[in-house]
Amino acid sequence: MKTTEETTTAGGGDVRLTGISKTYGDFTAVHPLDLTVPEGSFFALLGASGCGKTTTLRMIAGLEEPTAGTVHLGDQDVTALPPYKRPVNTVFQSYALFPHLDIYENVAFGLRRRGIKSVKKQVEEMLELVQLGEQARKKPHQLSGGQQQRVAVARALINHPKVLLLDEPLGALDLKLRRQMQLELKRIQTEVGITFVHVTHDQEEAMTMADCVAVMNAGRVEQLGTPADLYENPRTTFVANFLGTSNFIEAEVDSTSGDDIVLKAGGGKLVLHRARASAPATTGGKILAGVRPEKISLTHADDAGEIPEGRNRITGRITESSFIGVSTQFVVDSPVCSDFEVYVQNIDRDPRLAPGAEVVLHWNPAHTFGLDAAQDIDAGAETVEEEVA
Repeated sequence: MKTTEETTTAGGGDVRLTGISKTYGDFTAVHPLDLTVPEGSFFALLGASGCGKTTTLRMIAGLEEPTAGTVHLGDQDVTALPPYKRPVNTVFQSYALFPHLDIYENVAFGLRRRGIKSVKKQVEEMLELVQLGEQARKKPHQLSGGQQQRVAVARALINHPKVLLLDEPLGALDLKLRRQMQLELKRIQTEVGITFVHVTHDQEEAMTMADCVAVMNAGRVEQLGTPADLYENPRTTFVANFLGTSNFIEAEVDSTSGDDIVLKAGGGKLVLHRARASAPATTGGKILAGVRPEKISLTHADDAGEIPEGRNRITGRITESSFIGVSTQFVVDSPVCSDFEVYVQNIDRDPRLAPGAEVVLHWNPAHTFGLDAAQDIDAGAETVEEEVA
C-alpha cells in the first residue's frame, strides 16, 4: 500500500467538486453540484436527513462513486482513486476504535500499518493535541464519549491527511458534552490548520464550528456562506427557517424611495431596506418580509407613545408566553401573522406582558429581510421539526 505522501501530488488541501452528482436508479441523492472548500477552512455541510450531505462527503472520501462530475483534492483529480489512496481520513459518529487496543495503540495504528517503526514522538504529540496524554494506556471503554471521539480524531490526524472528513461526529453525545466538543474540535482544527469538512444536521453545531456552511436541501446547496451571513441574510425561506426561527409577513410593495421599500401589510406599513431584499421590489408586487424573533421589542399598548419614530411596528395580543431563563418567548396574534414569535431577554421584565395583553411589536427596519413571495413560508421549519422528532 502506498503512503499518503506517495499518492498526493502538489496542491494542498482545497476540495473542489465539479458537476458532482449521485443517482440511485430513479432517485437523485445529489443533483449536479459545484463546490469549493478552501484549504485550511472548517467547512460544514448542513441539512436534514436525506438531503445529500453524507452522500457528498462519501464521494469526497471515495466511499461512493459519483454518477457524474469530478473530485479534486488540491491539484489532484482523485475521482477514480480508491479511499486508501486519497489524502483524506474520515471520523464517524461511531468512533470505530479498536476495543482490545489501548489509546496509545489506537492512535499509533495508522503509522504502524504504514510500516513506520518509530511512532512514540508522533503519538505523544497527537495525544497532547487532543489533551489525552494521561489517558494513553487506558482502553476505549474506560473513556467518556467525548474522550473516545478525541481519540478517533487523533488517530485520523496522525496520518497527516490533507482533509479530515467528519460524519456527524458528535451525534452520539449528550447536549452539554456536544457543546464542549464543538469548541474542542474547532481548537484542534485551528492548531493543525488542515481542511475539515463536517457533516451535521445540527444548526447550532454548524454555526459554532464552521468558517463556511453549505445548507443542503433535497440534494442541492440551498445557500453557501459564513454562519453570520446565512443567519442575517437568508435568501430562501428554507434557510431562514432551518437556521433559527423567522417570522414572515406577506406584504405588498407600496412604493420605493431611495434605499427604502415601503410595504403594505395588515392595514399598516413597514419599511424594508433595498439592500436586504433578495426578490424584485416592484410597486404592487408581493414580497415576504422576514424578521427574527430576537430582533423585536415588545411594548405594552399603554406605553405605545414611548416607542421611537422610524421603527417598524405591528399591534397584537399575546397568546402564549414561555419563561426559559435567559429570555421569555412570546407568541403574539397580530393582523399580519397569527403566531408572531418574539424573544425578550429577561433583564427588566414587565409583569403586564402576559397572555391576553395588548402589545406593540417594533423593530429597526434594518433587521427586516425580503424574500420572494412565491416560496413556501413553512419550508425548512417542517424539516427542523422532523429532525427533532
